[in-house]
Amino acid sequence: MNPFDLNSGSTEDLRRKAKDVLRKRLGALRRALPLASANERSARIVERLTEHPWLKSSRAVALYAAIVERREPDLSALVAWLTSRKVRIYYPFMTRVEKGYSTGFKLLRPGDTLSVQAHRFAEPCNDAPRAERGDIDVVIVPALAVATDGHRLGSGSGFYDSTLPDICPPARSIVIGYDFQRLIELPVDPHDWRCDAVITDAT
Repeated sequence: MNPFDLNSGSTEDLRRKAKDVLRKRLGALRRALPLASANERSARIVERLTEHPWLKSSRAVALYAAIVERREPDLSALVAWLTSRKVRIYYPFMTRVEKGYSTGFKLLRPGDTLSVQAHRFAEPCNDAPRAERGDIDVVIVPALAVATDGHRLGSGSGFYDSTLPDICPPARSIVIGYDFQRLIELPVDPHDWRCDAVITDAT
């Protein structure tokens, strides 16, 4: 079945199918990126982030720990830059609760380490302080695809779409990706969060 067949379902179904196709294609394209190229592109992204006025004035930033095999942009150099400026750094967490998951960002304290939990991304330890609204100035958001208007396509877990409204505003969000992940437009659902800025290795 053609996923873009206009007779194959409702508008909502078509958006879902379109997103699934984009996830598969862009995910495969990113995973095929040579590690050296991914590192070079990541360095350019970090350079642009360190030049951004929001990062320069921030007191606390939420990041993510890149999954290398997925070739997510590596933010290690940004961590070092923020640490040198004594900026507090937070990372995502997902904790199973009775009905679904509790999500948010937790502070990485001096001496703490990140560890991979059930969702394959590295999280702070369980007793790390959880960010409340107003604690974080900027959130750096990963994506499989980014649109020029700030919308993004994630892995499909819904983490950022459900979590960013809890802290933004006053926090501002910057979605990052490689230049080949940038599209003019993306299929968008009502619950999809639009980030405040877009940064790639080329723009």
